[in-house]
Amino acid sequence: FETVRTCASCHGEGTIIEKPCTVCKGTGKVRKRRKINIRIPAGVDTGSRLRIQGEGEIGVFGGPPGDLYIYIVVRPHSRFVREANNLLTSVQIDFVQAALGAEIEIPLLGGEKHRLNIPEGTQPDDIITVKGKGVPHIHSHRMGDLKVKIKVTIPKRLSKKQKDLLMAFNDDKEEVKEQKKGIFEKFKDAMG
Repeated sequence: FETVRTCASCHGEGTIIEKPCTVCKGTGKVRKRRKINIRIPAGVDTGSRLRIQGEGEIGVFGGPPGDLYIYIVVRPHSRFVREANNLLTSVQIDFVQAALGAEIEIPLLGGEKHRLNIPEGTQPDDIITVKGKGVPHIHSHRMGDLKVKIKVTIPKRLSKKQKDLLMAFNDDKEEVKEQKKGIFEKFKDAMG
């Protein structure tokens, strides 16, 4: 039986160089470090692969050069967490803003600001979605959303006046509950 393998003397080129170059050792190739500028498209994520045509290894026997492949690793952001093309963040508001509603300013990914409307009666851990303020989809002009998780801060110390106001609010809340009895409560009251 026969096997075919590349010639150890000419490396399959068909010629032997009598006086090989001391730099390339007769291969015709020299390793060289160089920097190239590449454009990273908006919306790439960790695991994305970019192909830079013609920037790879030099071609064999005078052929065209190969391609350079770049594998992307996106560093975590200090304020935003990425979920596909959506961004997640959280914002602190006080319990008065949560109860009465408010308009607050929040930062966006690019550094600009956005006015966020906090609806009246917002609960802790509610999520408010801001459409189109996430990460761009890589193959379209659509944008993901920004999802803002609401964190409500409760004061640890209150003044006497604040305590009195909250107690008055609590008393008023009990009266409102009594006024808003459901049909079953009204039926129970009527039956004795």
